[in-house]
Amino acid sequence: MSQKWIMMVQQATPSKTTPRPKFWQRLRADANWKWLTPGIGVKRWIILCLFGVTLISLGLAFVLVDIYRSADLTGVAYYLTLQFLPRLARALIVGTVGIAALSMAAYKLSRSILAPFTRPGGKPVAQALVEHRQRERGPKVVAIGGGTGLSTLLRGLKHYTSNITAIVTVADDGGSSGRLRRELGVLPPGDFRNCLAALADDESLTTQLFQYRFAPTQKDLDGHALGNLFITAMADLSGSFEQALIESSRVLAITGRILPSTLNDVTLCAEVRNGHGLEHVEGESAITHFGGAIERVYLQPDQVRAYPETIRAILDADLIVLGPGSLYTSILPNLLITSLPEALRASRALKLYICNVATQHGETDGYNVHDHIAALEKHIGTNIIDVVLSNARTDIRWVNAPEGVGEIVRTLTLDGPPRIMAADVIDEARPWRHDSAKLAQAVMQTYHEVLWGE
Repeated sequence: MSQKWIMMVQQATPSKTTPRPKFWQRLRADANWKWLTPGIGVKRWIILCLFGVTLISLGLAFVLVDIYRSADLTGVAYYLTLQFLPRLARALIVGTVGIAALSMAAYKLSRSILAPFTRPGGKPVAQALVEHRQRERGPKVVAIGGGTGLSTLLRGLKHYTSNITAIVTVADDGGSSGRLRRELGVLPPGDFRNCLAALADDESLTTQLFQYRFAPTQKDLDGHALGNLFITAMADLSGSFEQALIESSRVLAITGRILPSTLNDVTLCAEVRNGHGLEHVEGESAITHFGGAIERVYLQPDQVRAYPETIRAILDADLIVLGPGSLYTSILPNLLITSLPEALRASRALKLYICNVATQHGETDGYNVHDHIAALEKHIGTNIIDVVLSNARTDIRWVNAPEGVGEIVRTLTLDGPPRIMAADVIDEARPWRHDSAKLAQAVMQTYHEVLWGE
């Protein structure tokens, strides 16, 4: 027998060293048994249904007994009621047949009713319901930031909790968002679009359509994302940008909600030190391309009112996450809003800062984790951040990184506060970025470990 056939036989033959899962393990793994998972609000209604069926059966039994005693059906009834068997055996047979019929009817009925709401190849309904209930009981998480970093976090976080509030910067002035902001006077929709897509169903055609970007050959639409145009049009129809976000969230059926840090039109400015001394730079897109060391960033106008819902969300949160994202152009523009740092300080939530995996040219060149923390504390004060989550894999190297990506951010040993925790959070395909699943898992593990000692 050839080596090829030997290998095929070995693969097809169950291994004697690998024990087959026990019956109860296989039973628990069956998706249909997830209907019995505690806390999903199903068993109580099954019990009530069975109670109702029992009462109906008793009523029917009274009628049948009355008919049996009053009518001359002795011969037929003898066989129909199985009187040639002991009463206990008759009860067992009838009860078994009844339970089987009821179970089959409930199963088929649920499949028929839920068929329009399930996708081919999707999760079983029971499993989806269990996961939905678990997310409903998840912690109230507020994520603050912008750019691709915030959407990366949200994409993984939605699998752990549905109580998510994303607070997004409104200082973006580049690309499609910048053009719409200048031409139509709306808040920049780009970061909001990315967050909406991240909290929606990734495989949904509507989500993919929302992220569609027109090609350069399409003249006036060159570079615009369809979602940006949708949010802008919705803002015009609904009369406000915040209402446009609510309606867009309904269209995409997102998990959680998305809020602007302010409704004011703000410009991000920076004091940058270069060979000519300290210079003033205006515009988020101009800051990273200016060159030099950023001393501080600030907003014009400098006193802008925070969107009230963002303050309420912060004060009501269990966990507040800053980042990941560009330190000076995505995270800090939110924290410079009047009263927002005060709300962070007043909140009883755990405050977690996620440090970037890589430095960013023109913004954080040469920064380590401590430098990121120092920059945050310089702008919003000390003793606000409780924990810093950094990347644990400092031995990685990358090639063909996109423009703007610097070197890996190093972690120093610090006594704290804040407490620094490290985890493997990198994207294997793009090691200069975070992986959504790894990052969300690390965030939730950090939350439970710090808060509950798990």
